[in-house]
Amino acid sequence: MAPEIVSSKAGTTGLVKAASLPSRAYVTFLAGNGDYVKGVVGLAKGLRKVKTAYPLVVAVLPDVPEEHRRILVSQGCIVREIEPVYPPENQTQFAMAYYVINYSKLRIWEFVEYSKMIYLDGDIQVYENIDHLFDLADGYFYAVMDCFCEKTWSHTPQYKIGYCQQCPNKVQWPEQELGPKPPLYFNAGMFVFEPSLPTYDDLLATLKITPPTPFAEQDFLNMFFRDIYKPIPNIYNLVLAMLWRHPENVNLEKVKVVHYCAAGSKPWRYTGEELNMDREDIKMLVKKWWDIYNDESLDYKRCINAAVAVAAHEGKAGGLKPVPAGVVKYITAPSAA
Repeated sequence: MAPEIVSSKAGTTGLVKAASLPSRAYVTFLAGNGDYVKGVVGLAKGLRKVKTAYPLVVAVLPDVPEEHRRILVSQGCIVREIEPVYPPENQTQFAMAYYVINYSKLRIWEFVEYSKMIYLDGDIQVYENIDHLFDLADGYFYAVMDCFCEKTWSHTPQYKIGYCQQCPNKVQWPEQELGPKPPLYFNAGMFVFEPSLPTYDDLLATLKITPPTPFAEQDFLNMFFRDIYKPIPNIYNLVLAMLWRHPENVNLEKVKVVHYCAAGSKPWRYTGEELNMDREDIKMLVKKWWDIYNDESLDYKRCINAAVAVAAHEGKAGGLKPVPAGVVKYITAPSAA
């Protein structure tokens, strides 16, 4: 049976059935009625292709239309509605407007029926299995270091002096002039975390007293988890700008996760006309995403039917056997009642 649509408005009343769920899951976030749903569908199919053992939970805001929710459920996703999270109203002007809604990501720390989760933005695709990241030591926040070289960082001293943590020896940080070197800074499009109600409460309480900054929830998460952040290799979140900003740090043959966050790089909007989008490596990665999205054999029902057929065949051949390793098994979400 396909996963149900679940609302988190009922708090923890549904957690009595948590024992029936896997203790780990991937999670992404979706808002509005735009075309980002295509990205999430692509992500669901990509995870299925790499034979993950865990489900994909989609945290949706109330403005996500029913049609989009049904599409996600039909692709084997567990859809959970969350309420928006906003910083104090008089402070949102200081953050980039299109990032403000992303504070709602903080709600995923409330998904305590899972002991550990991997968050992935909807414009990310997984090309190799990364389930092993769930086995990283508990108590830390894992993510890939960001790059400071794009113009979106022009408001920072890092950009102004040409300093980037991706090549820290190229331009030394002038401590005498600017003070201590900035702490390591991660890209929040992908991270490994542990849901926790105390952490969730602390996140929301801290948000109320923290003025938003240009990168909204990414800056906030960097501040909040600064002391327990541990970097992981960029093969787990290749931000496309790395291809032209720091090619010496990229080996495309080893990359497992690609983040289509550069302007013009969203595969479902791709025209090739924006800056850097006519590169051959970008064209290849866009085609790679479309190959997964258009592959009907990766649709949830088709995969389930194939697994049933295999199990039936093996049963006739000499007793029932387990479903082959790697076949994705999604588990129904708990009732909100």
